[in-house]
Amino acid sequence: MATRPAHQQHDPNDSERVSGSGTGKQQPPEPGSGKPKPTVRERAAKVLRREPRYPHDMHPGLVPGIGVDEQRVRYGTDRLVFGVAATLILGFVGWGILSTESLKAVSDVALAWVVDNTGWLFNALIAVIVIFMLFVGFSRYGKIPLGVDGEKPEYSKFSWIAMMFSAGVGIGLFFFGPYEPLTYYLSPPPGTAEPETAEAMHQAMAQSYFHWGFHAWAIYALVGAAVAYGSYRRGRVPLMSSIFTPLLGRNRTEGLPGRAIDMFAIVATLFGTAASLGIGALQIGRGVEIVGGIGRLPNAALIGIIAILTAAFIASAVSGVGRGIRWLSNINMSLALVLAVFIFLAGPTLFLLNMIPSSVSTYFSEVLNMMSKGPSWGEESAAFSESWTVFYWAWWISWSPFVGIFLARISRGRTLREYVQYALVMPTLVCILAFGIFGGTAIWMRTQGQPGINIDTSPQDLFFQVLNGLPLSQFTPFLAMFCIAIFFITSADSASLVMGTLSQRGKPVPDRKVTVFWGLAMMGIAVVMLLVGGNTALEGLQNLIIVSALPFAVILLLMMVAFTKDLHTDPLIIRREYAAHALENAVRAGIDEHGDNFAITVEKAADGEGAGAGFDSYDTTVTDWYQRTDEEGRPVDYNYESGEYADGWTAEGAAEEAGSERSVPGTGERADDGERADDGDADRSPAPVR
Repeated sequence: MATRPAHQQHDPNDSERVSGSGTGKQQPPEPGSGKPKPTVRERAAKVLRREPRYPHDMHPGLVPGIGVDEQRVRYGTDRLVFGVAATLILGFVGWGILSTESLKAVSDVALAWVVDNTGWLFNALIAVIVIFMLFVGFSRYGKIPLGVDGEKPEYSKFSWIAMMFSAGVGIGLFFFGPYEPLTYYLSPPPGTAEPETAEAMHQAMAQSYFHWGFHAWAIYALVGAAVAYGSYRRGRVPLMSSIFTPLLGRNRTEGLPGRAIDMFAIVATLFGTAASLGIGALQIGRGVEIVGGIGRLPNAALIGIIAILTAAFIASAVSGVGRGIRWLSNINMSLALVLAVFIFLAGPTLFLLNMIPSSVSTYFSEVLNMMSKGPSWGEESAAFSESWTVFYWAWWISWSPFVGIFLARISRGRTLREYVQYALVMPTLVCILAFGIFGGTAIWMRTQGQPGINIDTSPQDLFFQVLNGLPLSQFTPFLAMFCIAIFFITSADSASLVMGTLSQRGKPVPDRKVTVFWGLAMMGIAVVMLLVGGNTALEGLQNLIIVSALPFAVILLLMMVAFTKDLHTDPLIIRREYAAHALENAVRAGIDEHGDNFAITVEKAADGEGAGAGFDSYDTTVTDWYQRTDEEGRPVDYNYESGEYADGWTAEGAAEEAGSERSVPGTGERADDGERADDGDADRSPAPVR
């Protein structure tokens, strides 16, 4: 923290200070002057005359925090962010449609360069993020709330955990759940085990947990914590760029550097979510083939499936049925859980009960070895890392703006310690159970010689092959396709909402036309990915995800630095620093003056001797952030006791003034004509699906 000269340490706005020394009594005369020395109060008056006052007469250690909904923000489309991102995406889609072969050639070259030169960055970054989040959760920062002091969580713990559960269940688990463990079982990671052995089975499950567990959710947790802290504790709009305010400063954050960050976040989110839509289309297409008894669908048919589902998403976005979609999504998540329980009970229940705990133990014992595997272990390890580990880290990074904003919205009011504990543990448990049930059942079926369970089976086929080997196989494929289709629609809807927020200066409920545009852009990218990938569409998805996630990987690295700077000057941390200094001074003085018989009292201290010695409470890095402003960014006085602005503005008054036109939460801005949202839209929050 910043320091200031000793004569300026006194805080004239604080009436009391915890200290072990210093009084306000008349002091002895100064030698040779014949006049008494100035009292502490008199010296304080001199300091008051030459020092600036704190914003709103509030010491930075006493600020209770600011929620973004208390701020006066003028939202609207950022033409630079939206225009550049939209131009790049439209250009990419056009390139892929008009010259698929050249795009594939360029993407292959780009992928080779990224993997060869920066594959180490992905692996190292994920390890650093895990360590960083554990540090944030279990250090002194863990007690900082993601909200103002005393704010209660918006959701009960059960609902909070349930929504985290929803974030961990989606297209990816249906697609990779049985396929990934079976692949590792039949072709283990280099240097681990012989194929189709007990060791290979446990290593296969552990490797899957490694890719989908703590490490993946640490990435999401980082972005979610930074967004939630900035929005609900510091009063910033929920943009990726806002996180970097302590690093770049407000002007640069709102300028070109900050806008570039938001552009990268949009592009990464587009490619990551488009990948999920693409594999969802592949799996739904395979389900249609199996149920209909028809041959392989061409790419044109898969594109048609994407178009139909996209039309359903657009209908949900423009019809104002936000609550209905959320209701349908909750039913869908319940059906997914029912499907998992059905496979557990109808499948090899005893085998799974024995295998899952053992594979979890293997995961914890082998996690460091799995983290270290890469090119330095040889060509086979390098190829495995490129095909699986680096791909997954890039995919999670590309999804982190989307899932991070989701976690931020549902975690308001939690402490950082509670947030880290639950955000890392609960979704990981869901992934462990899902992969344990789906993957364990596929491996068991392989050991029993069931047809279609082999290394040549495509990932979109395998889940249906597993269902085919269980009872009720004439019904369960329809349930699976229904779940995947609704996950497709809700993920497109929610991701578009987040990208709309990023392109409209943090607007909580972006304009529908913007939301629909990003939904159509995701469809376009999913189509291009299928065209680029050809018969091996997943390879095309993988290549583009890794390349597009690289810029945001660097952003995540800098995000940890910016987030740490924010936490270091949090009001709670300032108070803890004062408390530590005051108690240390008081105990030393008490023992020195009174031995065992002393008590600690609160009184004025001489300059440089109080609890805040060494801390510059006037430094702009600890005061500028809580200066309230109007919609134009001009400073406005604010009363923290009454919660009122000096010019009389209130959020409630702005909403009443808007009348029947819905006011954007936290602002006085009316929704644009033709963009009036009903209650369903206003109530929506993203429900991410991987």
